Amino acid sequence: MEKAERTNRLVRPFSLGLTLSLYFGSMLLYNNKLLPTVTLQLPNRGLAFGDGFFETLIFTAGRLRLAADHLARMQQAATALYLTLPEALATAEAMENTLGRLAQANHLPAARLRLQLWRTGGGRYTPTTDTAEWLATAEPFVADDSIIKKADFALETHSIYSPLSFCKGPQAWLYVRAAHERQRRGLDEIILCDAAGHVAEAGAAAIFWVKDDVLFTPSLASGCVAGVRRAQVLRAAQAAAVECREDLFIKEQLLGADVAFIVNVAAMRPITQLGQSRFSQTEIPAFLAQDFAK
Repeated sequence: MEKAERTNRLVRPFSLGLTLSLYFGSMLLYNNKLLPTVTLQLPNRGLAFGDGFFETLIFTAGRLRLAADHLARMQQAATALYLTLPEALATAEAMENTLGRLAQANHLPAARLRLQLWRTGGGRYTPTTDTAEWLATAEPFVADDSIIKKADFALETHSIYSPLSFCKGPQAWLYVRAAHERQRRGLDEIILCDAAGHVAEAGAAAIFWVKDDVLFTPSLASGCVAGVRRAQVLRAAQAAAVECREDLFIKEQLLGADVAFIVNVAAMRPITQLGQSRFSQTEIPAFLAQDFAK
């Protein structure tokens, strides 16, 4: 009898959970429910395999900035990972309304939002479902358009092109390594190249430069993220009839630019110096000034 009881205790099912909360008084949005804390059930495929992706979004003036661009990238990421987007995030309007509730619940007129999606269920590498769970968090957003005074190329990490390099999450370790190197070297920004030496992107932003009135940016073949602000800059250039070249470029082509700047959903920042090279201009191209404020 004693042996049987010990055996039953060993095989009895159990569940584990991971409880999350932010600073006191803040609210989270978990699967479309506003909660002060969230308990994630384990096993969790996002934690175990990185089986998902995330988006960083800006909610300001009652609108979700570049909602259609975020949705397009999310749809592409979900397709690549064989996931189905939840109904609350399935259209630009639905996503704006859903995430707007989170900003309002946290009393944030300007909010920086992080939206994390991952596949439900357990298993090993082989998934058992295409259903996604999601968690959104909010923090105050303060724009930073300051000039980058000291940037350089990464020495320890390079970008890697893959079927998922266009989205955020699956290759986040690259940017963690790059940020660590940037901090250790005392840089304001770090520029990643691919293994062949082609310029790819900044540590958390797309990179553009202008030479003789032509706008340049690395193509997605470099392994860079398909940034939503990157897409907006390309549209703005086309609308202004500015010649734009999207290709694989070596470092020397960037170093020879008249002006260089980085962009992400939160900011657009010019670069003063890259390595030992100083750019002759630090003014953002005029055709972008009004468009970027949207």
